[in-house]
Amino acid sequence: MSYFEELGEQVRALLLWADLRHEQGMAARGRIAELTARVRALRRQLEGARRSAAAEAREPNDLQAIRALRTPGPRRIWDKFRAAEYARRVRGAFLGRAAGCTLGAPVEGWPPQRMEMLARHLGAKFPPAGYWPDIDEPYAVRYGRDAKINYTAKTIRYVPVDDDITYTLLGLLILEDYGPGFTTADVAEAWVKYLPMACTAERVALANLRSGLSWKRAAMRDNPYMEWIGADIRSDPWGYACPGRPEMAAEMAYRDAYISHRYNGIYGEMYFSAVIAAAFAVDDPVEALRIGLTEIPRTCRLYEDVRWALKVAAHVTDHVKANQLVRKRFGGMSTVHTNNNACLTVWGVSIGRRSLSRAIGTTVAMGFDCDCTAATVGSIVGAAIGAENIPAHWYRPFRNRCRSYINAHPWFTITDVCRRFARAARAALEAG
Repeated sequence: MSYFEELGEQVRALLLWADLRHEQGMAARGRIAELTARVRALRRQLEGARRSAAAEAREPNDLQAIRALRTPGPRRIWDKFRAAEYARRVRGAFLGRAAGCTLGAPVEGWPPQRMEMLARHLGAKFPPAGYWPDIDEPYAVRYGRDAKINYTAKTIRYVPVDDDITYTLLGLLILEDYGPGFTTADVAEAWVKYLPMACTAERVALANLRSGLSWKRAAMRDNPYMEWIGADIRSDPWGYACPGRPEMAAEMAYRDAYISHRYNGIYGEMYFSAVIAAAFAVDDPVEALRIGLTEIPRTCRLYEDVRWALKVAAHVTDHVKANQLVRKRFGGMSTVHTNNNACLTVWGVSIGRRSLSRAIGTTVAMGFDCDCTAATVGSIVGAAIGAENIPAHWYRPFRNRCRSYINAHPWFTITDVCRRFARAARAALEAG
């Protein structure tokens, strides 16, 4: 999607005509070269453009300035680490994330209508109540590791690979390698060490780091994706490490997000990290959504969008209404942007409440970046309800294993991940 789709249509038509005339022996190359130079110059102008001082003040990138624009919030709900409570909730959060991601991954980016046709063809429920029985292009490989068939009910043998899971595991490694006081420079070092690949803003930042650019500038060069969902999907480890401490979780998220994102891209990771941290300390996941909103600037676009989503949530009772409202409010915005997907995530939680099945099934059915949104919804709801309230058909197929594409760390066991997050959380709460 684009706000300037007419330009895209004209460019596509121009290329078709240029190809045709070139094939017919006509002199098209010179004119295309001239136009390419003009487009390149315009791109440089747009990339180098600076927002007004007023806009920068409303949406700052500095942590202290962000905090100065927050509304009052609890900041810390747990005063000490609660081991038994944490154990059931972190397992619920991780299993919920893995289930939501695995359900959404094979239909990532599909519109609801296409998913519904697949469900009808397979004789499955829609919105889905379990993993897809089958999928199109079953042997297409995701992230160089797992064929799409590995995400379906008949073939799942572990949590299949996905960036939404990999970044949660990478966050755990960062906490273990550098401690709760890790810096953005530490994140940069970990990315170069552990990540063989990345997408959109992360791909740009990783390439910039490998070229020698400082972590301070890695998000700023050649990065039109700085407000997309890539930082948002990295929220979970900081929420897991800071149970009942939304402010601390948001600060860790800020340090992580800064490597690849700016503005609402940063706020998206801060928001959902705070939400997940709060979900460890409340029983109603919608309450966690409201608490998280107190950790981002009240003057930013994401705050306004999430506040709107919470305000109308009572009237959003199914995936059809959710998809329609987001398309109407955010027409032209990329389908992998932070803000539109954040609203869908809010509604997935509010519709599902304490039912993980309804929460992740409805979220996937909404479309857009549905593996990311369903993973986050699963994490929030899972933390609020605990592992004992997650139906076994969502996690039994995983056989306690998950796969990643992290260098030298291809496999993790779920029980070990939860134990290691418990150690990281205890250290964070004792330090803070």
